[in-house]
Amino acid sequence: MFWEQKPNFAVRKKRFSDNETNKTVKKNIAIVMGGYSSERLISLQSGGVVYRSLDKEKYNLYPVDISREGWFYINELDEKYPVDKNDFTVTVDGEKIHFDAVFNAIHGNPGENGLLQAYFELLGVRHTSCGHFESALTFNKRECIAVVRQYGIKTAKSIFMTQGDPVDADMIVKEVGLPCFVKPNRAGSSFGITKVYKKEEIPSALEEAYKEDSEILIESFLDGREVSVGTMRIDGKVTVLPITEIVSMNDFFDYKAKYEGLSKEITPATLPEGIERKIQEASAKVFEKLNLRGVVRSEFIIVGGEPHFLEVNTCPGLSAASIVPQQAKAMGMELPEFFGCLVSQALDAK
Repeated sequence: MFWEQKPNFAVRKKRFSDNETNKTVKKNIAIVMGGYSSERLISLQSGGVVYRSLDKEKYNLYPVDISREGWFYINELDEKYPVDKNDFTVTVDGEKIHFDAVFNAIHGNPGENGLLQAYFELLGVRHTSCGHFESALTFNKRECIAVVRQYGIKTAKSIFMTQGDPVDADMIVKEVGLPCFVKPNRAGSSFGITKVYKKEEIPSALEEAYKEDSEILIESFLDGREVSVGTMRIDGKVTVLPITEIVSMNDFFDYKAKYEGLSKEITPATLPEGIERKIQEASAKVFEKLNLRGVVRSEFIIVGGEPHFLEVNTCPGLSAASIVPQQAKAMGMELPEFFGCLVSQALDAK
């Protein structure tokens, strides 16, 4: 199967319930996954979790792999059916299948940076993620931080660079200090990030980051406790999920710490009540002021009792190792209910 953990697919060709006394039409839901970035394999894992968790008695589910080689619905036999990009449909055994909504499980390009959202919005296809403008804004770390600062939320000091800019290591150290982080401006899952301790390391760190993006953000090191928190609407109300504290066994919360078990994730985090409230308020403010939808995950470092915003992920990881599913479970929501809530919101969107 094209994702890591093989699901038990069931081919869904009928659009009506098998219960002849119940003529309710099942909704056709496409689960898009994969994408064009370094996060592709993680996205396939997320999409697999969504597929295995959503209620198949309620929805006809169609896993759709989006890659640079093409867009395909792939069934239980690994048979590929190309997506017609003119209207985002697939034809299976002569039947043209339209989708009532799309569950977006793509991290990075094109599912988190606004491109796929703009495409769906042009076609009038409902989806579980943010709008195209909000997705593009939050995917751009520099622009997102600039907006968040306007609402009184603290952030690290930062410098922005583009590929080809002259490198003045002395100026960088003067502005942000050491250690500092060099990271791609538009990438996720900690790809291309380096923690720099000496100014001599800056050129090689920039080279590593430029492998992921032509824009770079250099941020000051914040020495404090790192937390991650999901936010979504439940019954129309902005709801902050239980907070997770991240204790990395590596130097920072890098790819290996995130996905290879080299971190301890404590959910719910044990925090002083006042600090927990500040994080909840900041997370809710980010969600509301940036006009976000679906479920998002915000990252903060607590310094001097104040949460400092790092970034917000509008298509967060949903794999077995991911933080948001842990938080949903800690709140008492099993994954079928959690993912079903996101699909229902998409179906009800105007």
